[in-house]
Order: sequence, then C-alpha cells, then structure tokens
Amino acid sequence: MKRRLAVSLFLAVVVSLSFTVVGAATVSELRDTEVAKALRVALEQGAGSAVARLGQENGFLGNESVRIPLPESLQKVEPRMRKFGMGEQADQLVATMNRAAEQAVLESRKLLMNTARGLPIEDAKGILMGPDDAATEYFRARSEEQLAKRFLPVVARETKRLKLADQYKQFANRGVALGLVREQEASIDEYVTRKALDGFFLTVAEEEKAIRAKPLESDNKLIKKVFGTVVAD
Repeated sequence: MKRRLAVSLFLAVVVSLSFTVVGAATVSELRDTEVAKALRVALEQGAGSAVARLGQENGFLGNESVRIPLPESLQKVEPRMRKFGMGEQADQLVATMNRAAEQAVLESRKLLMNTARGLPIEDAKGILMGPDDAATEYFRARSEEQLAKRFLPVVARETKRLKLADQYKQFANRGVALGLVREQEASIDEYVTRKALDGFFLTVAEEEKAIRAKPLESDNKLIKKVFGTVVAD
C-alpha cells in the first residue's frame, strides 16, 4: 500500500514538473510557425463557435449584443411611424432582418471557416502578445471586405425568400412619402450584410477572449502550449 502511494506521489510530481516546464517557456522560445498555427486554430474554433451560436433560431434576434435593429434613420422616426399604425410592421421587419442574418451565417459556414483557417498570419508573436481580440481584429481587417462581397448574395437570397426587401421598401417608402427617410436609404441587403458581419466578428472576439483567458482548458495541445505561455508570462 505504501509502495503504491509512493509511486502515485512520484507520478504526480512528474506530471506537475512537466506542466511547469511547458509553462516556463517564454514567447521568444516559441517558433513563429507554431504561434501562427495556434492563432489560425483559435480563429477557426472561434469562427465555428460563432456560426453555431448565431446560425440558429434567435441566434441574432435573441441576443441583444448582436441583434440587428432598424437602420439608424428609421430608428429616429420609428416613434412617429408607430403613430401612423406601423408599429407591428416595424417589429416584424426587425424580426425578419435577424432571421435573414441567422440563415445567411449558417449557410456561409464553410466560407467563414475556410477564411479563418487559411488566413496568412504575419507578425504572429506580436498578435499573440496583443489585446484579447488581436487575432480577431487581424482577421477582420484582412478579410471583411472580401467576406462582405461573398456574403451579400447569400443575404440577398434570404431577404428575397423571406420577402424582407418588400417589407423594408414598404416601410421605408412610407417614411420617404412622409419626408422622414431619404430615398437612398430604402434598401436593405447591404445593411443586413454589414450588421451580420459585425455580429459575427464580435462573437469570434468573445471566443478568442475565452481561449486566451483559460488556454489550458482547450482540447488542442498547440493552443495550450502557445496561449499558455502568454498566461505564464
């Protein structure tokens, strides 16, 4: 019994020392290639989680941090529009915009994941040592415009299927007729696309922060090693 206890204690010490050695490594000792790969893995995981969270029913509509509101010009006149009996239409319009975003994100899963996975990451160590959302911001700065162009047709298809464009035009045109909305703002696809991508990147940033906060809880060995080193430092 004593011998088994001694062996168990010995193994526990060995395991503890092994974690201490890994944690003791400094960022300068990490290879650029493994840091870059860890950042790509983190982005891939973040994008996957973001799609899973947002691409479900109420993924946007039920989440106040990403919920898509009426465009700013319509928000300003919404109280007056409601006085003209268009309150229910305004609520339905908001719900439909968010449904379109949920479906667009879900249908664009492969595009979003592949963009995160294949993103070339320069100055990897600088990004690693940056703010909690540094990788996400890098991802966004170098991919948002391209994603928007490829994302827009998916949103347009959804707005057409849900007849969102017709609803929006009817609501906005009534505002134009009343002199409350400018004619150039009576369009919806671009607005939903931008807001959907805003919500996506915000959610990826939340996932990145979670990984950075508790890297040793990750199932990925490289994330444990690379992000764990930053925590140790």
